[in-house]
Amino acid sequence: MPVAPSPASPPPAWRRVPRSVIALGLVSLFMDMSSELVHNLLPLFLVDSLGASAVTLGLIEGVAEATAAITKLFSGGLSDRIGRRKLLVGLGYGLSALTKPAFALAGSIGAVLAARFIDRIGKGVRDAPRDALMADITPPEARGAAYGLRQALDTMGSVAAPLLAIGLMALYGDDFRTVFWWATAPAIISVLIIVLAVREPVREPAGARPGSGSPGSGSPIRQADLARLGAPYWWVVGIGVVFTMARFSEAFLLLKGQQAGLPLALVPLVMVAMKLVYALMAAPAGAWSDRIARPAVLAIGLALLVAADLVLALAPGLAGLFLGAALWGAHMALSQGLLAALVADTAPEDLRGTAFGLFNLATGLALLAASALAGLLWQSFGPGAAFAAGGAFAALAAIGLAAGAPITRPPAP
Repeated sequence: MPVAPSPASPPPAWRRVPRSVIALGLVSLFMDMSSELVHNLLPLFLVDSLGASAVTLGLIEGVAEATAAITKLFSGGLSDRIGRRKLLVGLGYGLSALTKPAFALAGSIGAVLAARFIDRIGKGVRDAPRDALMADITPPEARGAAYGLRQALDTMGSVAAPLLAIGLMALYGDDFRTVFWWATAPAIISVLIIVLAVREPVREPAGARPGSGSPGSGSPIRQADLARLGAPYWWVVGIGVVFTMARFSEAFLLLKGQQAGLPLALVPLVMVAMKLVYALMAAPAGAWSDRIARPAVLAIGLALLVAADLVLALAPGLAGLFLGAALWGAHMALSQGLLAALVADTAPEDLRGTAFGLFNLATGLALLAASALAGLLWQSFGPGAAFAAGGAFAALAAIGLAAGAPITRPPAP
């Protein structure tokens, strides 16, 4: 008796990821390599060479990231209004590339703050339009895989950067400024990939749609648009804020490495351990979230963050340091891409840029508060208190996740 052929199974989610998403991932890889080559050494440069305190470090990191978050709010909304996201993505990456030499030339804490400020404006201009562009070109059933793949490629740049920093620091005898000059080359490569390989679908400007006003008038963020973002979206924002409070600036992992006794040139190995785990797990975690409920994957990520904070607060020596860093990386893999996918899932199609901008604003301001608090706790009570506070916020996020609203996709506009 003939057997009826079984229906063809759908291709794996990663095969449905568009080429432009892969190109954006490569852009992120090279720019992150450039940025992290600087940022992995910047806390040590500030403290050892310029005499900054832990509180000053926390404030610089927080102000820089908050600046990026505020800029994302307007760039995301503007990309909705003008219907051209690639233009803003290229502008943002280009601005960040132009600022890289400033770190090598900085002679004071104020100069470093100014360079970080301008660099993060570039990040703010590009990130929300980029994430919205990914949602525009990726089928809904592959969003987790797409955002996870971009995060994985981005994080591979973060893995390469500390290794490059170690080699260059050894080669140039711990000369921070000479090493900082090397950050320019990968930044230029990232901009070239945007120009040559990223394709954007034709979109009607939001301002040209019925009832939306003229495309060039008023603020990119309007009250009528905010009213259309429903409760599931705002729930994602709230969870993202508490997640961010629980994982303050990664700069403190570097200080923890120095305190644990690593030689100055080897301190970036802490970031290698964390980012390597992050890079290896991000894409599978994103694809996994396309098959099961994303909040369930987030809950596992939260448990890993609580474990990371406890290990970093209580476990002594290098073994505790690297175990905590690895757990931190696993948490990042099971949360960052998923939160972006949840924003795309819950935002109206024509307001994706606005939605990503608002989300990044909220989490950026939370990072400012978290980094300042961590710096204060570190200086007043030691590193254990800073990481213990992170664990407490992670537990609070777990409560909110358990009591959260169900995630549903909104109707098309």
